[in-house]
Amino acid sequence: HALNILANSLFMFVVLVTTAALSPYIINLPVFALKEININGKEFKHINREQISKIINRNKFGNFFTVELDRIGSEFEELPWVRSANVRRHWPNSIEIELEEHIVLARRGSSELVNTYGEIFIATTNKKIPKFNGLEEGSQKVSQQYLVFSKLLKSIQKNIVQLDFSPRQAWRIHLEDGVVLELGREHMEDRLATYVAAHDHIVSQFKEKIIYVDLRYPNGFSVRAVDSSHKKNLDQIIKKSG
Repeated sequence: HALNILANSLFMFVVLVTTAALSPYIINLPVFALKEININGKEFKHINREQISKIINRNKFGNFFTVELDRIGSEFEELPWVRSANVRRHWPNSIEIELEEHIVLARRGSSELVNTYGEIFIATTNKKIPKFNGLEEGSQKVSQQYLVFSKLLKSIQKNIVQLDFSPRQAWRIHLEDGVVLELGREHMEDRLATYVAAHDHIVSQFKEKIIYVDLRYPNGFSVRAVDSSHKKNLDQIIKKSG
């Protein structure tokens, strides 16, 4: 029994030594040389062929076994519009690079953009998009709230051009037509829904241009309009019916 154990151990040792000696030879066989690099992802709007080719051409990918997947993924993620890059091997001689592009939602500050996940990235765009003002750590919350506010305003065909989220966590909406809506820190959706429901009534009450609506009152809201002929503000408190 002891001799059998010794013989098996010696056999395994010989196998391991032989495998170790042959590994470099096997790994570097021509059959495992990379022949295909496939780029996958949804239709790109900002990532271009030139950027992709530049990264591929400056890299020595090695072969199926030696290619550095993490390093290649990191290089692609350095492109301004790449949110993530997932690199995978495909037996026996190809790799697949799946790229996810940022979908821009808003601007933040002078040089930053915010994607649909509320993540901040640095890139440039000529697209007409709203501006977010607020602390960096609140960008995800602002993005989520923007979508909620936009949906509520859709019924009266109003678009948000700027959304402010103060350090005190108070919300202010700037509409495309120049109206500013003050929502405060709580019951924001309910207050905005009140404005949407009363919008036609508000407009009918003023011949002047409405510039500001304060919705923080418990039983109504205040409206400020500008009399362009006399260049003065006109304020009115409107109470909720019921």
